Amino acid sequence: MFFKLPAAWWCGVRLTALDGNRGEAAVTHRWINQNPFRSMFWAVQGMAAELSTGALVMYHIRKSGLPISMLVLNNRANFSKKATGRIRFECPDGDKVRHAIDQAVTTGKGQTVWMQSVGVNADGVTVSTFDFEWTLKVKS
Repeated sequence: MFFKLPAAWWCGVRLTALDGNRGEAAVTHRWINQNPFRSMFWAVQGMAAELSTGALVMYHIRKSGLPISMLVLNNRANFSKKATGRIRFECPDGDKVRHAIDQAVTTGKGQTVWMQSVGVNADGVTVSTFDFEWTLKVKS
């Protein structure tokens, strides 16, 4: 991760779980990733949330064995509580990605899929929710 996503690595973002159904990333609030309000900067939360979705997309692309491009087209975020301590972002949208890849392969047309990653603190309280629209297209 240091070579592919150095900003995320320096801020402490780490992939903590990945299988065909879900991706999970975590980050701990520290001096290097804080905002002036002594909580985690929104962009650091976004990096962890995107990693939990993007790693899941990459997992299914690799499993397909096909050259498929991926790119974030849109994203939305909601912040509901101050992010301090360790924040865990989980995306349970493996089935959505699998279906979008199948459609891209079957139709030969690019597909989009919205994936959600929810960030919770150590108490299980949701601090932020991110939605990412990924585009998937079989390379010609």
